[in-house]
Amino acid sequence: MTEPVLTIQGLVVGRGDDPSAEPIVRGLDLEIGPGEIACIVGESGSGKSVTSFSVMGLLPDALTARAGSIRLLGQELLGADPERLRKLRGSRMAMIFQEPMTALNPVMTIRSQLAEVVEFHGETPMSRGALDALILKTLEDMLVRDPKRVMNAYPHQLSGGQRQRVMIAMALLLSPSLLIADEPTTALDVTTQKQILGLIKSLVERRNIGVLFITHDFGVVADIADQVVVMQRGELVESGPAAKVLQSPEKAYTRLLIDSVPKGKASGETRAEAAAPVLDVRNVEMVYGRRSLFGASTTTHALKGASFTLNQGEILGVVGESGSGKSTLARCVARLATPTAGQILLMGRDISKAGQEELRLQRRYIQVVFQDPYRSLNPRLPVGRSLIEGAVNFGVPAEVAREKVRALLELVGMDTDIFDRLPHEFSGGQRQRICIARALVSEPQILIADESVSALDVTVQAQVLKLFADLRARLGLAMLFITHDLRVAAELCDRIMVMRHGEIVESGPTAGIMQHPQHDYTRALFAAAPGQERFRALATV
Repeated sequence: MTEPVLTIQGLVVGRGDDPSAEPIVRGLDLEIGPGEIACIVGESGSGKSVTSFSVMGLLPDALTARAGSIRLLGQELLGADPERLRKLRGSRMAMIFQEPMTALNPVMTIRSQLAEVVEFHGETPMSRGALDALILKTLEDMLVRDPKRVMNAYPHQLSGGQRQRVMIAMALLLSPSLLIADEPTTALDVTTQKQILGLIKSLVERRNIGVLFITHDFGVVADIADQVVVMQRGELVESGPAAKVLQSPEKAYTRLLIDSVPKGKASGETRAEAAAPVLDVRNVEMVYGRRSLFGASTTTHALKGASFTLNQGEILGVVGESGSGKSTLARCVARLATPTAGQILLMGRDISKAGQEELRLQRRYIQVVFQDPYRSLNPRLPVGRSLIEGAVNFGVPAEVAREKVRALLELVGMDTDIFDRLPHEFSGGQRQRICIARALVSEPQILIADESVSALDVTVQAQVLKLFADLRARLGLAMLFITHDLRVAAELCDRIMVMRHGEIVESGPTAGIMQHPQHDYTRALFAAAPGQERFRALATV
């Protein structure tokens, strides 16, 4: 194969119902050769995903390609009939979507969903035995644990990392020539991310495929990219070989994106050491049990004797791989789940076995900011109603709650005239700020942030992290900050707690953990962080 896998020339995408409206993608040029990985980076709204959807022929009805050319192995895609595009998807080009839980069908087994790809996009029929063998082999290649069990499982029975591996397996099932990856490792922990990135690089080398990789993580870019394309507001700002763009960016916007990447440098300060503990977790355990139709039962020990304290005004980072027990710990602390054993002392009061009425009174003191702000907000409710709901539930008059919310919106950097707007009218960063304001309405003592910045682009992520630090300084909030990004934890947290298989394997001041990790697992997590060498060098410039 000598011709380019993908060639984009002068691509213009805009609203189909209003030709005079400003284009979303403006005159984009891009070429990807066989065996090459091109990374598109840029903030939310820069046109990255619209570009990928244009290639796949998956643009929403409201958008259309107004001009330009998209060629896959020399074949023009713009203007191709839907049947032709359907045959090319899966067999010649495939896409890995960012959120596997919304991309996978919740009522079909993994085996059925992968089989559909072959049935609808494969060139020749396969027997059931051959099809199962292909699915099993592909899942094994994706490093899926217990692939036979996963084949017969439903999406909700898998972890986030497992679901993403299934999505990648689905994309690669028919060995396409072009792989489009739209933020495929955003929600993955660092060790799983490293495996997936290594897998993609290996596939490029073995199969000589071209990859269009969309990401906001410059650490990932530094690890895998052959060329980098920087986009802003639909325009190509800068492009070139990865080493040149990362080390000597020509444009101020590119430098801004690079400078926004957390460098993983701990300040060495440990704050709130002398403050009183607001949370004392003692030997908390969580065991999940499941019984099959045939009477056999299985148990999962999600938490094993977890103990720690959280002081007023302190930010405690919780890091670990998917399945390490981080989110289970957060759910138990917030009493969204009842622990099997142990004590959870919230300001000296044990809430581990508290009933619903007592919990209703105590929950105002501990609030959660979840990973996905879009799923956290009711899509049918104006954000104003969502924001005042918590305060009203605790007896605050609606008008008083509205004034309180206005002050909080200013605090988190949002306009105060957004009450009547719906969640889909905001960007991801804006939605997350709204969720933070909603969590603060009840004046909590503790804020739990569960992967709350992992899906945000680097500039918005930097803004939200600064916001968290400001909120701690202004309000004296204690925070339990759950993340798989060690660079983020290093810059924000006073202490770090490392979890593995439901156990806390190491904890201590951030600087000590980062500079002198004691446990082999902690060292493995640090070694897996993307772009370490490149950004360590940049940080010293």
